[in-house]
Amino acid sequence: QVRLMESGGGSVQAGGSLKLSCTVDSSISLYSLAWFRQAAGKEREGVACIYRRDASTWYADSVQGRFAISQDNAATTLYLQMNNLQPEDTAIYYCAARQSGGRGESWWNRRAYQTWGQGTQVTVSA
Repeated sequence: QVRLMESGGGSVQAGGSLKLSCTVDSSISLYSLAWFRQAAGKEREGVACIYRRDASTWYADSVQGRFAISQDNAATTLYLQMNNLQPEDTAIYYCAARQSGGRGESWWNRRAYQTWGQGTQVTVSA
C-alpha cells in the first residue's frame, strides 16, 4: 500500500518561491519519487525525480537551477523547493511513486509510476 498526499501549493507573483511537500505512507519499498505537473490543456510532464537509495536527482530542463527536489532523513516526506517562479510554471503539481526501475531510468515517463497524489495547484501571476 502506498499513499501520497501533496500540500503547499498556492498563488505567488513571478519571481516568488513556494515549497511543496508530499507525505509518503508506504508499506513497500519504493525506488523513486518524482514531481510531475499538468497545466490546463497540456500533457502531464515530469519536473524532478529523486532515487531514494542514494538521493540522486534529475530535473526537466525548464526547471533546472530553479527547483530542488529532496526528501527528509526518514524518507517519509518529499519536497519540491521552487524558486524564481514564472507564469509558465502554473499547473497542478503531483507527486508520484515508483516501485521498480533502475536509477534515473525514464524518470520523466509518467507511465513508470504506480501511485499518484491528488495534486496541488500552483498559480504564478505576471
